[in-house]
Amino acid sequence: MNKVILMGRLTRDPEIRYSQGENAVAVARFTLAVDRRFRREGANDQTADFISCVAFGKTAEFMERYTHQGTKLVVEGRIQTGSYTNKDGNKVYTTDVVVENTEFAESKNSDSSSGYNGGGYAPQQQQSARPEPTSAVGDGFMNIPDGVEDEGLPFN
Repeated sequence: MNKVILMGRLTRDPEIRYSQGENAVAVARFTLAVDRRFRREGANDQTADFISCVAFGKTAEFMERYTHQGTKLVVEGRIQTGSYTNKDGNKVYTTDVVVENTEFAESKNSDSSSGYNGGGYAPQQQQSARPEPTSAVGDGFMNIPDGVEDEGLPFN
């Protein structure tokens, strides 16, 4: 079984590219900083691991629209190894987590005291082609106006 579940913060905004061809597919590459649970006493070793991740299709589009540097995520996927020969002729080995599912690990306002906007729903203004929700309901959910198609929502 090859299954990975990680929780960490994006080290920078995801890098999004689209495949070539008639049916272009979104590809998102990003790095998660995953804290280690234990630290050796007196050691100045790093306390986080930086894990390379890649997502495809709808998951990549979700990453592009709703995440940014510092967003805390839980990702689920599998480890994939590979290799290639670089321009100097050296063989380079790679290890990535291929992300199959992702979720926000904290609410948008959970760390507002430090000025950090840590995830949650935060559409980028220049990319929003759909109407914004009109009001918040007392239970924390937002009303979606009539006429908004389901394909614009991130959790289809």
